[in-house]
Amino acid sequence: MMQNLFDLTGRVALITGGNGGIGLGMAEGLAAQGCEVAIWGTNAEKNAAALATLKAYGPRVSARVCNVADRSDVESAFAETLEEHGRIDGCFANAGVGGRADAFDAMTQDEWDRILGVNLNGVFYVYQCATRHMKARAANGDAFGRLIGTASLAAISGQAKGEHYAATKGGLISMAKALAVEYARYGVTAHTILPGWIETAMTESTFAWDRFVENVMPRIPMRRWGTGEDFAGIAVYIMSDASRYHTAETFLIDGGYANF
Repeated sequence: MMQNLFDLTGRVALITGGNGGIGLGMAEGLAAQGCEVAIWGTNAEKNAAALATLKAYGPRVSARVCNVADRSDVESAFAETLEEHGRIDGCFANAGVGGRADAFDAMTQDEWDRILGVNLNGVFYVYQCATRHMKARAANGDAFGRLIGTASLAAISGQAKGEHYAATKGGLISMAKALAVEYARYGVTAHTILPGWIETAMTESTFAWDRFVENVMPRIPMRRWGTGEDFAGIAVYIMSDASRYHTAETFLIDGGYANF
């Protein structure tokens, strides 16, 4: 008999970039179902505000300042998070930065490296820590793990002057599929989430551009921008036992934009 399929009591999730937008929306959804949540972000004030929001749900929560583009910073933060929570069942690689060049042929090496440093290398560093921990737990009879990367529509559609950003997000999809195959034997699943046009700090300036809104909003069947709350449900599903036989998925959450 199936009971409490989405009860996450006893589970722990780490969310990079979890102090706002999509990351905080996922964190709230998880905490509401009893999951302990650890958030990382580079802004201490935003971390503190997010932590106050999450504490209201009841489970243990924590926040740390961490730059995922710095391997040593990631390894230290992961060790500290593990010491505080005792385990990490789900790793949401959500931290990311955006960028746009004047033209691809004019893109600087520094701009290319900046985007890859956070969006791809940062995920690599975090996932390495997570997989080592999950693999070790499985060896001790505790086989369970979830790897979730936040990609973008840019991974599957053309984004002029944003080839560096698109490359990182497409890379997350390929990485997740490979991880799903390699770590399934340890009870670990791997997925990628592709958000559409979502209200976040990254899109704030874009959404303030009237011409953009006039052109894009009519292409969204649901006729609204997405919000962080729209990602709470998918986070809970992935972390729950309901998804135990579901892996290597690319979840497109865009209000129907890509299909219209």
